[in-house]
Amino acid sequence: FILRIEDTDRTRFVAESLQDIMDSLKWLGLDWDEGPGARGTDEKAGYGSDPTAHGPYGPYFQSERLDLYHKYARQLIADGHAYYCFCSSERLNAVRTAQEAAKQPPGYDRHCRTLSPEEVQSRFDAGEKAVVRFKMPLKGTTEVYDELRGKLSFENRTLDDHILLKSDGFPTYHLAVVVDDHLMKITHAVRGEEWIASFPRHVLLYQALGWELPKFVHLPIFLAPSGGGKLSKRHGATGLKEYRDKGYLPEALFNFLLLLGWHPSDEQELFTAEEALKVFTVDRINKSPVAFSTDKLDWFNGVYIRKMDPRELSKRCLPFLQESGLLPDPC
Repeated sequence: FILRIEDTDRTRFVAESLQDIMDSLKWLGLDWDEGPGARGTDEKAGYGSDPTAHGPYGPYFQSERLDLYHKYARQLIADGHAYYCFCSSERLNAVRTAQEAAKQPPGYDRHCRTLSPEEVQSRFDAGEKAVVRFKMPLKGTTEVYDELRGKLSFENRTLDDHILLKSDGFPTYHLAVVVDDHLMKITHAVRGEEWIASFPRHVLLYQALGWELPKFVHLPIFLAPSGGGKLSKRHGATGLKEYRDKGYLPEALFNFLLLLGWHPSDEQELFTAEEALKVFTVDRINKSPVAFSTDKLDWFNGVYIRKMDPRELSKRCLPFLQESGLLPDPC
């Protein structure tokens, strides 16, 4: 179990959130083997620390792995699978506007795809900045296999020449996740179904780099309790920290999330993590989106509160009583 910090989107980067992520995962009982704060490692080691401080495949912060992404981007260019693109945001906006006016699907028009090496060097010499784009096949189909959904097929003409490296030198998710999953020897890539559209891009990247594919599983999304679209913050979706602060037990939240989109072979509803590991199989995950029910979460929390040893329950209640002023703080 690896904790990897995907911090390459600098517009959304918040350094202080790292500790919240680690605290929340540990509160839920998810203890990882590699990555910042991993058991048996220096839990305080963070940015700029020894790359092997958290495991053998570090560093585990993507922002500290830029040399690796640049190496494989250059390899893709040399092998004819990627190219430099110098198009300005103004030109890209103009292309998009023209496509919308012509009722064409939006996408990059591959303007820089056939630039010669001499043209590329000349533009770099002139001080121009470039992104690196992947050369998607122009014809045919790309077939991919999902362990839950089976074989999926995509028309290559509908797939854009997506960006691998941005002009600031940081990779996009597409390049970073493929490089990291391969180098960290990830065997199963499990993620939300919103990434299905990117599935063929990642498979083609693996093939272009000559790497073996991991097994892919795309999980169903969570719907709002009312069924009105994907669950979001406006529906009350919050981070684990807020559920903890509201008094939900980690055992209850774990059990609730386990059954949100997965069903066992019998009518059992209460599972410890150890019990779940023994019976969990991918084929029992729902393919369709599932509604997030706060009422069901409350029910699980009530069950776990009532079955908890009174001494343990008192211990867990103590911080809430102290924070509310009903009991004095021992400090």
